[in-house]
Amino acid sequence: MASIASGGPARSGVGSGLFVIFGAAAVSAGLLLWVMKDLAFAAAFLAVVIGFGVPLMLLRARTAAAADEPEPARLNLALLRSGLDTGEAAIAIIDDENRLLCANGLYEQWFGGLCSPLDLPSPEPERGRLAEAAVAARRDGSAMLQNIFAENGPMTVELRTAGLAERYLLWKFTRAGESDVGTEARQFVSGEGGARLSQAGVMAVLANGAGHLVAANRAFSHRALGEGVEEIAGISFVDLLVVGDEGQFHFAREGKAANPLRIIQVPMGKGEEGPVLFLLLDDLASSFSHGANANVNALLEILPLGLAVADRDGRFVYLNSAFRRAAGLSKNAKPTYPGDLVVDEDKAAVSDSVRRFARGPSMSGDLAVRLKAKPDEPIALTVAGARGLGEAAVLLSLKDNSEEDKLKRQVAQATKMQAVGQLAGGVAHDFNNILTAIIGHCDLMLMRHTPGDSDYDDIQQIRSNSNRAAGLTRQLLAFSRQQTLRPQVLQLPDIISEVSTLLKRLLGETVKLQVKHGRNLGPVRADPGQLEQVIVNLAVNARDAMEAKGEGQGILTIQTYGVSIEDVRRMGTEILPVADYTALRVSDTGTGIPRHLLAKIFEPFFTTKEVGKGTGLGLSTVYGIVKQSGGFIFAESLEGEGTSFVIYLPVHRAEIAKSPRKARETAGELWGTGTILLVEDEATVRAVAERALSRHGYTVLVAENGEAALEILARESNIDLMISDVVMPTMDGPTTAREARKTHPDLPILFISGYAEEQLRQSIDLDRVGFLAKPFSVQKLAEVTRDTLLAK
Repeated sequence: MASIASGGPARSGVGSGLFVIFGAAAVSAGLLLWVMKDLAFAAAFLAVVIGFGVPLMLLRARTAAAADEPEPARLNLALLRSGLDTGEAAIAIIDDENRLLCANGLYEQWFGGLCSPLDLPSPEPERGRLAEAAVAARRDGSAMLQNIFAENGPMTVELRTAGLAERYLLWKFTRAGESDVGTEARQFVSGEGGARLSQAGVMAVLANGAGHLVAANRAFSHRALGEGVEEIAGISFVDLLVVGDEGQFHFAREGKAANPLRIIQVPMGKGEEGPVLFLLLDDLASSFSHGANANVNALLEILPLGLAVADRDGRFVYLNSAFRRAAGLSKNAKPTYPGDLVVDEDKAAVSDSVRRFARGPSMSGDLAVRLKAKPDEPIALTVAGARGLGEAAVLLSLKDNSEEDKLKRQVAQATKMQAVGQLAGGVAHDFNNILTAIIGHCDLMLMRHTPGDSDYDDIQQIRSNSNRAAGLTRQLLAFSRQQTLRPQVLQLPDIISEVSTLLKRLLGETVKLQVKHGRNLGPVRADPGQLEQVIVNLAVNARDAMEAKGEGQGILTIQTYGVSIEDVRRMGTEILPVADYTALRVSDTGTGIPRHLLAKIFEPFFTTKEVGKGTGLGLSTVYGIVKQSGGFIFAESLEGEGTSFVIYLPVHRAEIAKSPRKARETAGELWGTGTILLVEDEATVRAVAERALSRHGYTVLVAENGEAALEILARESNIDLMISDVVMPTMDGPTTAREARKTHPDLPILFISGYAEEQLRQSIDLDRVGFLAKPFSVQKLAEVTRDTLLAK
C-alpha cells in the first residue's frame, strides 16, 4: 500500500515537475541500493521511473489537469513499495515532520497498520529510545537500536537519512538472528562448509520457497546433475528426484535401481515461503534390508556362531544354520518369536529383553535360558541392539555347545581314566610286592618237597592262585599303561593264526568263528602276547553277548585289512591321526551295547554282566594294551544286532624281526658265582630274593635303601652286580644307580619293579641296565641275574 506523499501543483511548470521526478527517482534508487545491496536492480528502477515519468509529466503539462498530488510522485511511491517488498526486513520512510511516506508489506504485517515508527504502540521506554534514535540519525546520518520490541521477539532497528537535503528518514526493522539466515545458508552450502560436507559424503542443497535451487555443494551437483553443470539457479529440486516402487527417493539421473536416499529437510525461515536446506544421504539401512540382504544372509550363514536377527516387534527376520542347530530346530521350522524357542518359564524374560534392546540404546546382554529342545541344559543367549541393519533391530547369538560339551565329556573321561589308572597302577605295584614274596616262598618250599609229599599239592595250589592274582595285577597295569611290553615287528594274521585254536575252545559249539584277512597288510610293532590277550578278551565278551541273546548259533568274525592315508582322510575323524594303519575288526551277532553305555565300556570295573560273571577289567585291559602299543580302538554297536570293535595299529616300516628261540635251560645252568648287592625296601621281597640268589651260589649283600647301598659300595670294591628296586623312599633306584656309577663306572645294574619297563627307561639315562618285572619266580630271578652277569 502506498503511504502519504506531498508534491507541487501542476502550475509549477514542467521544469519543476521534471526536477521532482528526477529527484524522487534518484532518492528511491539510492534507498533500494542501500536496502537490497543490488546495483543492477536500483539502476533498472531508476530507468523505469525516468522512462515512464518524463513522458507522463509532459503529457500532464499539456493538458494542465489539476491534481492534489502529481502522478509521477504516486508512481514513484508505488514502484518504491514494490521494490521494498522484495526484501526480508520491515522498511518504513518518514519525512521531516515524522509522517509516514511509504512502508513495505512486512512492516504492515509485523506492526498491524501504516503509522510512523514513532507512533507504534509500545511501552514508554521503547518509544523514548525510538525518538532518541530518530534525533541521533538526523544529526549523525544513521543510528541503530538493539533488542527493541522484545515482547514480539527482539528486533534490530537501523535508521538512515535519505533524499534531498536529507529530509527523509528510512527505518529498517529486522528480527534478531533471523535476518540473514537464508544468506548465511547459501554462503555455507556453496562455500567451505559445503565442501566439508562433500568430504563427509553428505549432499547439501538450498532451495527457495518455490522449490528452485539456490545453492548446492559439489557432492550434490555431481550425483544429481553430473559433471560440467555449474549453473544450478532456477532448476526445480523435485525434477531431480524420482520415487521408487517402495516409496523411496532416488536421483532421477541414476534411476530407481540406485541406492535410495534419506532426505533431511531444514527450514531456513519461519514462513512456508522461506528457503529450505536439504541434506541428502545414501539410505544404507534400506539398501541392506532389500538389495544387499542376500549377501548379508550368505555371510551370516557361513559363520560358526549361531546368529539370528529380529525386528522391533520381536519377530524373527533371519536365522542362520548354526543358530538352528544350537536351538534344536529342524531345517523347515519357522519360529515367529525368540520366546518360542525356550521353555515357558523363560518366555517372559526373553521377550522383555528383546523388546528392551530393540527400542533402547545399542547395548548387549546375556541371558541364561533353557531351550525346549534341551530343557535340562541351560545355555547363554546373547541379545544386542542392532542399528543400521534395516528391519533388524535385535541381534541374537546362540552358540552350539554340542561339540564343546562333547570335548568336555571326553576331557572329563580322560581325566577320570587317568586318575583311576594311577590308582590302579599304585595298587598293582604294592600287590606285586606281596605276590613276589608269596610266589618266591612257594618256589623255595617246592625246592624242599617233591611230588607225592603231603604238602606238595597245597604249595602248588597256593602258587597257582598267586599266578592268577598276578594276572589280575597285569590287567590293572595294562589299563593304566604301566605294564611291561616286549614289542616286536609282526603281522596280525600270524597272531590270529596262533590264537585261533584257543579261540575255538573258548567259543564252544554255539559260536562259529570266521577269519578274513585283507591283502598287502603292513607290519605293526606290538607285544605278541599282549595282542593275543586283546583278541581273547574281545572274543570272550562276544561269546557272552551271543549266548545272552539266546538265538542259537552266533557268528564271531575276525577281520584284518589295511587303511591308507586317503582312507583316514575320508573318514574325517579328529581322533585318528592321518597315517597308514593295519586294522583289526572283531564283530559279533550278540545283543549289542545300549547307546548310553558306549561311553563307559572301557572304564575299569564297569560291566553289564551278572554278578560273578565278569570283573569289568576285560575291555579296560584291551584299551590299555592298544593305547600303550600306539594304536586306537573304537566301538560300534546296534542294540539287538551286535557289536564291532575296530583296532587301528600304525604300520611299522622296519623289517619283521624273527623271534629268537629260547634254549631250554636246565636247573644246573642257573648256578653262578659272584657278589651281588641287593637293594630293596620291602622286607619280604628282600628276604625271598636274598635266599633265592644264595641258593644259586651267589654272595648277597643286602641294603634296605639307597643310602645303605652307597655305604656298602664305599667299603666293598669287588661287587659284580647291583639289583635294585626302582621306587624306594628317600633315594629311588635310578638315583642310587647314578651315584654308584660315579665310584663303580662298570657296575652292571638290574632293576626290579612292578611298573612298565618302557616307562621307566624313559626316566633312566643309564646304559647297561637290565629290568625284571614283578612278580617274578625264583627261577626267573636266577635266569635274569645270570644273563646280566654274562653280558658284562
